[in-house]
Amino acid sequence: MSAGNTVFEITQSLDDMGKERIKRLLEGGVKIPPQPRVVEGLRKLIARKEMDVRVLARTINQDPGVAAMLFKVVGNAAYRQLQPFDSVEQILHAVGVQQTYNLVQAITLTAIGDKKKNPAVYEAFWARSQAVGQLAMLIADERIAVCNIFPDQAYLAGIFHDCGVLLLMQRFPTYCSEMRLSEPGRWVELGAEDSKFNADHCVVGYLVGRHWHLPEFICDGIRHHHHIRDIGDHQARTMVAILALAVDIYYRDQRVPNPEWEDIKHDVLEELGLSEDALPEFVDVIMEHFHVAMADL
Repeated sequence: MSAGNTVFEITQSLDDMGKERIKRLLEGGVKIPPQPRVVEGLRKLIARKEMDVRVLARTINQDPGVAAMLFKVVGNAAYRQLQPFDSVEQILHAVGVQQTYNLVQAITLTAIGDKKKNPAVYEAFWARSQAVGQLAMLIADERIAVCNIFPDQAYLAGIFHDCGVLLLMQRFPTYCSEMRLSEPGRWVELGAEDSKFNADHCVVGYLVGRHWHLPEFICDGIRHHHHIRDIGDHQARTMVAILALAVDIYYRDQRVPNPEWEDIKHDVLEELGLSEDALPEFVDVIMEHFHVAMADL
């Protein structure tokens, strides 16, 4: 880890159990990916308050893959009032520098991992993450007046929230098979993950988020994304609610059951200011925009 982001700095806001989990994971060989060059370059420019979009755009354009994906992401209906975009400079102007930086962070995360190992699971993992990220972005846009979470923040959380699964997959050769990730509709069961690997993908994801300098409320949202009731009434709880609804809509779209939804539904809807009667229509609107967005990816 970089000198400016030590394990002590990352864990000082955690309880003793959280600190112990992170210590155990790092000692057990879980490797936290470094920030890619384009992200590090942008972070340094923003830290010294460089707001010339020509300079920032040059940094992004040094990675053509990132630039191309950025155009696709801002094609989401959440940015419909700002479209069309003809250049990275225009995206920076219209979307905002910090917001564009958040999107770039999310985009570059999708490059981590060894695609040669379990390629089908790897592909399915990122397809799921992209879908949840796009759905979270749309939910945030629709509920922005109530939730005050912005689309770029929701997309960032959606892409990062399960990244711990990928790192545990790389660390433990039997993780995919033990978690049965190759089965359609199957996802990680937290109890089984803990008992078999003495690990927690939520904590790993939190660690990646802190190491990549994500906003603290997003890091907390990643850490608690399976446990909305563990968080008090603040931005992180709202972030978890957006993620939870995004995941449920993803399951609906895949036509597979969501084993967690009934238990958390009341908390999620209350946090997002939605009634159960209004939910079906809200979901229909989100799914309509979602299918348009995913057709362009």
